[in-house]
Amino acid sequence: MNVAKANEPAPAALPARKVDWAPLVLVPLLALAALPLVGSTATWTTLTIAALAMGMMIFIMASGLTLVFGLMDVLNFGHGAFITVGAYAGLIAAVPLAGWLASDQLAVNAVALIAIILVAMAVTGLVGYAFERLIVMPVYGQHLKQILVTMGGLIVIQQLVIVLWGPVQIPLAVPQALRGAFFFGDVAIEKYRLTAVVLGLMIFVAMQLVLTRTKLGLLIRAGVENREMVEALGYRIRRLFVGVFVTGSMLAGLGGVMWGFYRETLTPGMGLEVMVMIFIVVIIGGLGSVGGCFIGALLVALTANYMSFLAPKLALGSNIILMVAILLWRAQGLFPVAKRA
Repeated sequence: MNVAKANEPAPAALPARKVDWAPLVLVPLLALAALPLVGSTATWTTLTIAALAMGMMIFIMASGLTLVFGLMDVLNFGHGAFITVGAYAGLIAAVPLAGWLASDQLAVNAVALIAIILVAMAVTGLVGYAFERLIVMPVYGQHLKQILVTMGGLIVIQQLVIVLWGPVQIPLAVPQALRGAFFFGDVAIEKYRLTAVVLGLMIFVAMQLVLTRTKLGLLIRAGVENREMVEALGYRIRRLFVGVFVTGSMLAGLGGVMWGFYRETLTPGMGLEVMVMIFIVVIIGGLGSVGGCFIGALLVALTANYMSFLAPKLALGSNIILMVAILLWRAQGLFPVAKRA
């Protein structure tokens, strides 16, 4: 018996996963192409770093929508409401922490900012849970109805924000230690933008690790492919999907806080204002791809920043032009998600 096993051929090795490098080089190519057009190296560096920070914040806001659509096949047009709720929840948390935010010590500011982010994520998680139970759950698998009811939910939540805080702009100052910039010769790197870059990278790495290297991520992805089989193995995939929706809502809340500090003002329509940009990022990325969303957010931010400097009149339409160019090259986006039956 042992001899027979010894004579059996070794199993063939699994083919190595091919890496699609083409979309990955778009960001450095775009940045390098803009350098001779901008002219000044210092100006180009400042614009590029500012765009990377903006792109990270866009990614954080768009990642929740990407997660929900890619794993749950839900078109949530109410995603902008979670961004607004997160920003205003952060405002509420910032009031008792005003003294900490005004401190010159970075550690004190960091603790206050983390506390504000946690409060915003907790509030948007609860709102997302209620939103999924009351609005999204009855229309699973019905995309047209999802668009209608989630858009309605967005309008209702936006009006509730107006009732509670009014239609006026509310200032939200950046923590004291994160104001200003680091100067390297003629290059200025704003401290808050640098913080946004670090936080965005951390969120991206964490999402990738959870989805590809953990049992939870495996179960979620398996549930997308064959829900009945996963449930037959004893796992409650329904609860996992609710958790995915809540997580997407919490990420939107985190993005809302960061975006509010970035703008330094809050308005009831701030979530709706960025929804077009977020959907452009999701479409460019491949409708559900976290990696594609990350690349798409950076491309959108870089294009907007360079065009605002080079041709301000075209800046408003630069995202549409970018999306058209990407879709003409790859009709399903940079990293299209496999179609589900």
